[in-house]
Amino acid sequence: MAGSSPGPRRSHQWSSPQRAQVLADLLDDNRNSESRHRHLIEAAKKEHDRVREEAERVILEHQKKEERQRLLEEKRKEEQRIQLEEQIAAERLKLLALKEKKIEIPPAPPAEPKTDPAKSSATSGPVPPPVQTTTTQANGATPQVSPPKQATSNPFAVTPGSLVTAAKPAIAIPGANGAVAKPSSTVAGGSNPFGISTLLNGVAPQPTPAPAPAKAVVSASPPTAWTTIDRYTEIHRNLKALRKSMKEQLTQNKALKARMGDMRREIVKSIGQLTNGVGANRKQQEKIIAMLREALENAPSSSLIDPGMFTLESRSPVAGATHNEDQLPSLFFYLINIFAKATIKQFIVETGANPETADPIGVTIAIVFSNADFHWRGASMIDILMAKFRIVCPVLFGYRGSEKTEQGRARLGWWKDQNGQWIDEQSHMNRMMGIGSGFAAVALRNFGKSTKQNPCPPRHYWTAMARIVNTPPAEISNTQCLVLKAMIENYEPKLLEFYGDAGRAALRAALIEFPARTAQKSPAVNSLEVVATLLKKDTGLALG
Repeated sequence: MAGSSPGPRRSHQWSSPQRAQVLADLLDDNRNSESRHRHLIEAAKKEHDRVREEAERVILEHQKKEERQRLLEEKRKEEQRIQLEEQIAAERLKLLALKEKKIEIPPAPPAEPKTDPAKSSATSGPVPPPVQTTTTQANGATPQVSPPKQATSNPFAVTPGSLVTAAKPAIAIPGANGAVAKPSSTVAGGSNPFGISTLLNGVAPQPTPAPAPAKAVVSASPPTAWTTIDRYTEIHRNLKALRKSMKEQLTQNKALKARMGDMRREIVKSIGQLTNGVGANRKQQEKIIAMLREALENAPSSSLIDPGMFTLESRSPVAGATHNEDQLPSLFFYLINIFAKATIKQFIVETGANPETADPIGVTIAIVFSNADFHWRGASMIDILMAKFRIVCPVLFGYRGSEKTEQGRARLGWWKDQNGQWIDEQSHMNRMMGIGSGFAAVALRNFGKSTKQNPCPPRHYWTAMARIVNTPPAEISNTQCLVLKAMIENYEPKLLEFYGDAGRAALRAALIEFPARTAQKSPAVNSLEVVATLLKKDTGLALG
């Protein structure tokens, strides 16, 4: 009502149940009792523990953040260091490429004589066009001129046009004078302790007409990479024909059969007895050399054959060479073939499981093929061994294929058993790893302190590695990874010894970049990364 006194104000100060409880506790007669104090102490202790746990959690989280920041800072510094080292390596490679690059300056064209227009118009008949002279390769194809290579930081970079389509194997082999080399004929008469009277092709001797004199000298162009590979397959076919011819000769001569069989068994036995250790294999190596020397010195003159059938390129006589003749004993090449075949078999049987056994075989190969007594026209007959590698391990020569198809397996060198069935995957892996280690043991031999000529320089190793590493990601196979791993593992010091910083860049490309480009990870692909990890752990060599 108007003018009436206001009603009593209601205070909400103690309306909260918690506050009411606190007030009740204060007015309680037992607020100073022992049980009350014990309850308050326990509550305070719980609150203290809670605060301490929260503080410890905050401190631990702060420490983790600091550790993460420290790791990020170290990672940034390492990335800067690696980037700087890569830039230095790239600049050095560019410098080396520039130093090796040479440009041939063509001679100035002859001055054209001045002609009188009146006289030129008086000449009768049209002027024929100039005749262009081209150089043909062994297979008759016109060689293609590749553009000069550009310097790049990738040691295995492929310039456009450097890879060509595989050509058909050449059947005719051009000789030193450009004529086609034919199988040589036997010569009747002369001392013949073995009684060999036939040639490789069994053709009777025929007089060879002298080649017509050449009107112009045309320099032979170097063979392309794929022509070289096809030539290896042709050498292998010639070796098969040689073995067939020797077997036919054995049916007609028992004395040859007995001696040649003993020599073959002695070589195979000596290869099987090679072991690790300095000087432990000298006896076996001397036996092999003695067999080959006997085949050269004591073979009858009627068993001669053209060595050009087993060489990658045609050769001309070299001044001071031990053998410059057009023909050599066929028995010698038969035994060289047996020696090469036995070493490849030893790589497959033993080296796949025990990589350390590859080195003594590689040493023996280097000793035999570097012997000047077994050279022809100043160079070794190592092409016979390379032809064997080409057949058993095509990926060393750039061949690719799918391991899931018949054709792909054949291109990769997947072997078949006696029943015509593909061998199992584990056997294939052991074969490829043994051959890869064996190839490295042959191609990474140091002849720096030797007066002899290296029959298989390290450039063969570099080329084989480049062919594998340059494979497009979609075509990378487990076989390639296994061969690459076997080529690198245990041979990193030799690669770095020959190529230095370029070798380190090659290892990075093979062990880091190559497996990273694969579409699907597999144990074979991961094994390359494992080699890189072990290198860093054992030697401190960080590749990436």
